[in-house]
Amino acid sequence: MKSQFSRRDFLKLGGLTLGGLAFSPFLPGLTSFDDSFVVRIATAEMPVRKEPTDKSRIELTRYRDELVHIYGEVTAEEPLHNPVWYRVWGGYLHRGRLQKVKTIYQTPPTAIPEGKRLLTEVSVPFTTPYRFSKTFGWQPLSPPLYYGSAHWVEALEAGPEMADYKGAWYRIFDELDSNVSYHVPAIHLRVFSPEEMDPITPDVPHEQKKIEVNLSSQALFAYEYGNLVFQTKISSGVPGDPTGGTGIKTTTPDGKFFILEKDPAKHMGYSYFSSETTGNFLADIDNYVLPGVPWTSFFTTLGHAFHGTYWHENFGTPMSHGCINMRSEDANWLFRWARPIHTNDAVATRGLGTVVEIHY
Repeated sequence: MKSQFSRRDFLKLGGLTLGGLAFSPFLPGLTSFDDSFVVRIATAEMPVRKEPTDKSRIELTRYRDELVHIYGEVTAEEPLHNPVWYRVWGGYLHRGRLQKVKTIYQTPPTAIPEGKRLLTEVSVPFTTPYRFSKTFGWQPLSPPLYYGSAHWVEALEAGPEMADYKGAWYRIFDELDSNVSYHVPAIHLRVFSPEEMDPITPDVPHEQKKIEVNLSSQALFAYEYGNLVFQTKISSGVPGDPTGGTGIKTTTPDGKFFILEKDPAKHMGYSYFSSETTGNFLADIDNYVLPGVPWTSFFTTLGHAFHGTYWHENFGTPMSHGCINMRSEDANWLFRWARPIHTNDAVATRGLGTVVEIHY
């Protein structure tokens, strides 16, 4: 397997890349609709209702990872915390378990310097990662990497021989599976600019910043010098203990904490390559494998964290195994604002950080 592209290789393959996009297996269905407003079904299945209410008749069912064109938006009377429904072919979908997606192809760099990693995010609805082994050759992995998920890339290499894609592939560095690499088409990942990771108000003293979370109102507030500088809706853990007392509750703990570790890209749940967990399986009540969770700020040693969320749009109600789900743009702001200060090229930053107060 070729380990690094030369500039000649890159230019040769780059010229072939766009010609194969129209019928690429990595971009399923993208030739059949206008993708100006498209959503991905982000749960096992979702009913399409005749009218924008859960009491209405089910017309048909959509399934995980189907891409659906949106024709209109309706604000209904229910549910109160998130009354938005989308008009689709056949009826209406509630937006709670949908993900807005785009299809934006990228031009990758000609090379990545040895020993350097670039932070990227998926810029297509989803892309299939591939793993190479001498025994089995190239094999697809599941789940795919989803739009908005964040990943470190460490090399530009040749990948699987595909009839419909002849371009460059990124080798992903995964801190959970750091000894085994996998690859995705480089046109599917956008490189973050340094400005998207720059600290916000780093000159404000440590003791003058505070994060407050109200579990009753499902809201987060950030303060500087006692003044409110940011607020947003969140989704905390679903109250309860499905383990019957033998494991970690899904209820988000209340009390006083501190930010302990910050990871701009975190693989939560089971490894791609083993059945072991990281202990950080507290991201989402419906998913146990979540590679590339963006802008993660841990505040307990059990794995509770603030983080971006690419698998639902249902903020204002509990949704997780205990973490605090946020819109990714909000999680990015909190990540950059809270202590400890994170350097752009660090996989993780640890240290006593900003105080976190969680209450009802």
